[in-house]
Amino acid sequence: MSIVFSRDSQVRLMDSTVTNAEKYFGQFCSLLAAYTRKTAGLRDKADQLVKQLADFANTEGPEMRATVRDFAEDLAQVQDYRQAEVERLETKVVMPLKLYGAQIKQTRAEIKKFKRVQKNEIKQLEKLEKLRRKSPSDRQMISQAETNVQRASVDTGRTTHQLEETVDAFQRQKLRDLQRILSDFVTIEMVFHAKAVEVYSRAFQTLERYSPERDLQDFRAKMHGGSGPHLARPLLDASPSPCVPWPPGSQGAQSTARSQSNQDEQSGDSVEEDLGGQEQRPRH
Repeated sequence: MSIVFSRDSQVRLMDSTVTNAEKYFGQFCSLLAAYTRKTAGLRDKADQLVKQLADFANTEGPEMRATVRDFAEDLAQVQDYRQAEVERLETKVVMPLKLYGAQIKQTRAEIKKFKRVQKNEIKQLEKLEKLRRKSPSDRQMISQAETNVQRASVDTGRTTHQLEETVDAFQRQKLRDLQRILSDFVTIEMVFHAKAVEVYSRAFQTLERYSPERDLQDFRAKMHGGSGPHLARPLLDASPSPCVPWPPGSQGAQSTARSQSNQDEQSGDSVEEDLGGQEQRPRH
């Protein structure tokens, strides 16, 4: 019986390992999926801001119009990077966590199988003990019961070995996968923020270069009935111009007409490659 209790302790540990993975990986999946949706929502709000900026630029003088146009284009480019961030998060972080449910289910099935086999072994042991107490002289029945116990013990030992291998492989894969998933998450975020800082820096410099004096002179001239030094010209296209997709070679959706069905064609590539090879889109 002591062997049975030792095995029971092993199973409790293995069952706890799978239960914890099921609980926490499920929570990670739910939270990171919500994080990805919030990021997509932020992208959509920024797209609306880009459109409003473009509309506003058409109502202003030439200097402000050009400044706001360039600023809106930079903001739109950041949203293209954010779209790539969303696609990468879905492919490399959320989806692997979702797929973990199948592995957990398979491992739990192995544990249930072991418990059934172990239960049978305990049942046979109890029958043998009962026979020895009530019919100590019935050697034939006791011998048959001992044979049943031996068979049940062999089955339990074999099942225990299989379960140990299954759970050990599950634990090893779980630790490696969690390391990879979290590393991908951090890398995706670093890539996005690195590229965003680059574009935002350019946008800041655009705003710093703006001088309101020429627009103010133009406004005063118009207010007094003159044409002013500049004639305001409406933008031919109020939407931001397309930018180079991120990562290079993928088909990134444009920020003003982005399709939710876009798939990351290079999901198998290393995320770190996204940091290099990105061209700045031409400025007008």
